[in-house]
Amino acid sequence: MNIGIITNLVKDKDQLITKQVINWLEQRNISVYFDERVSAELALIKENYCDEYIFKHSDIIIVLGGDGTLLNVARQASCNGVPLFGINMGHLGFLTETEVGDMFNSLEKLISGEYTIEKRLMLEAFIENDDELTKNFIALNDIVVAKGNFSRLISYSIYINNSFVDLYSGDGIIVCSPTGSTAYSLSAGGPIVSPDVEVLLVTPVCPHTLHSRSILVSNKDLVRIEICKNNNMEIIMTVDGQNGVKIKPGDVVIVKQSKYYANLVKLNNRSFFDVLRGKMSERRDIIK
Repeated sequence: MNIGIITNLVKDKDQLITKQVINWLEQRNISVYFDERVSAELALIKENYCDEYIFKHSDIIIVLGGDGTLLNVARQASCNGVPLFGINMGHLGFLTETEVGDMFNSLEKLISGEYTIEKRLMLEAFIENDDELTKNFIALNDIVVAKGNFSRLISYSIYINNSFVDLYSGDGIIVCSPTGSTAYSLSAGGPIVSPDVEVLLVTPVCPHTLHSRSILVSNKDLVRIEICKNNNMEIIMTVDGQNGVKIKPGDVVIVKQSKYYANLVKLNNRSFFDVLRGKMSERRDIIK
């Protein structure tokens, strides 16, 4: 069995957890792949690997960090389809499967094959300008088009396939997957969607109207966001809230389902709603 390790070295400040995981796996004769950052931080005199090699040759990748770390790895590893097993070192951990306190029990189940794979729909976005398509962007949670630093409304039109939906003014628009329905979209008033329902969710952000609501469309549909030419401010498209690119008035952002899925390792029989209820309760406690 080959297991890759991707760790957030900011969250694992002394690298204690990362080293414990590597040692535990190697004691059980499992081949462990990690990159040069981990090797350097832990002063390990062993061969290290680039991320591409890890994604391509690992049977499973253990992600040490929070949801943000797992989102980042999911985008990078998407084309390889390798299953991801998240150990939470963040706050909430909607996507991660286990906590540090239960790490070794969970690893025992992992190497014993006592797990299932949950497939999560991913998104793909393009920016169209002057009849050209830029490179594609892959997201697990959401694609967001929003205003920059100024407190002004941006104007944009939404089309589903070739059908005009409406002209909006507001802070922006979120197109998310079911996985992303519990993230930014939820804060913007969007509904919660079970991850096994393959749909796209379109949620306006602070729309300047009395009737704008989220729209659920088929995973086969194409969402077009046309930025009105009369906008005169900075507009940003963000991918999972982590990567951003500037877009101009007149540009078109196209969002559709990606051909890739994120494969998440699941060890237990907790339902999506068990996790949702528990994590939302934790969030209330954190806020207090």
